[in-house]
Amino acid sequence: MKKNAYSIKIIISLFVFFVISLLSVYSAKSISSESLGNIFFKQSIFYLVGVIVLLIGFFYKRVVVKYSYLWYLGFVFLLFVLLFLGTSINGSRCWLILGPISFQPSEFMKIALILAIATVLEKYKYKNRFNFKREAGMLFKVFLLLLIPSVLTFLEPDTGVVIIYFIITIGMILYRGINKKWYILVMVILTLLGGGITYLYVFQHDFLIELLGSSLFYRIDRLLNWSNQSGYQLENSLVAIGSSGLFGFGFNNNLLYFPEASTDFIFTTFSSNFGFIGSVILIIFIILFDISIVNLCKKKVKKYNEYILIGIFCMILYQQVQNISMTIGLLPITGITLPFISYGGSSLISYMFITGIVLRISYDSRHYLN
Repeated sequence: MKKNAYSIKIIISLFVFFVISLLSVYSAKSISSESLGNIFFKQSIFYLVGVIVLLIGFFYKRVVVKYSYLWYLGFVFLLFVLLFLGTSINGSRCWLILGPISFQPSEFMKIALILAIATVLEKYKYKNRFNFKREAGMLFKVFLLLLIPSVLTFLEPDTGVVIIYFIITIGMILYRGINKKWYILVMVILTLLGGGITYLYVFQHDFLIELLGSSLFYRIDRLLNWSNQSGYQLENSLVAIGSSGLFGFGFNNNLLYFPEASTDFIFTTFSSNFGFIGSVILIIFIILFDISIVNLCKKKVKKYNEYILIGIFCMILYQQVQNISMTIGLLPITGITLPFISYGGSSLISYMFITGIVLRISYDSRHYLN
């Protein structure tokens, strides 16, 4: 039973996410755009497809891993095509529409990036003795894997996903471990770069706009000045969460309107309906799910699988913290959805796929097949 504990916790958490997601999406339907159609029915279908994809990730994990670079190159190509053929929604060209099917390549690019970086890190096994040339080669390959999708995604533009790419990469490198000289070098570069941009932002607005362009300047302005900004979306979110009390206003009872109620602000929808108690229950199962992934790293698994687990953990944890925090004003609004809960096929299906991979790693650790 103990050997099955991590898989059981993940599956139970996933079922709870399924119930909370459908309840929240149904409730958000009344204050969502009619152009989205029946989002409750669609989310139900997405979960059904997600279960199939989860099984594919579980049974064909070895095939996916074997061709990790091909998956990476495939989604890089789709990101490139997106710049020319993508459909613009809310000012961002993030979606490819093929007949009745639409999907967001960047959601799957996150998984491809994790697998590709894990392949590089596993090849350069850690050694106690510092070898500058060897680690420089490893870091260059990882940086190149990060840079290509980051530039393409940034041009969509989708800054939030680019941040996730960086979080994934940094987390996996820190887990693998590198010589402290690299940390010092990176800190110096980041300090100089951050200091330079801050100086230009404060004292040389016009020059910074000429240097980076108005679009990039606007995105930097949003990140640096977010705490001084307010809008009815955040204000209504704070009121909805703050006034919901212990048990909320009741299922499907939304007293206030706020945009993106089924996606970016799904946590607000759920908290408004089910209050503090409901929010705590959701957060408990989020923590249970995340800890189960981390604890798998302590089992008998290959280093390659450890890197995959850490990449998945960093990706999911960041999105959870960012999404919930932005709904209560602790972090800037970046358009990051809440994994497994927010409405959306690409996000949900991609996360169901990686859950299948996680469950496969857990299964292999119990049967010593890795």
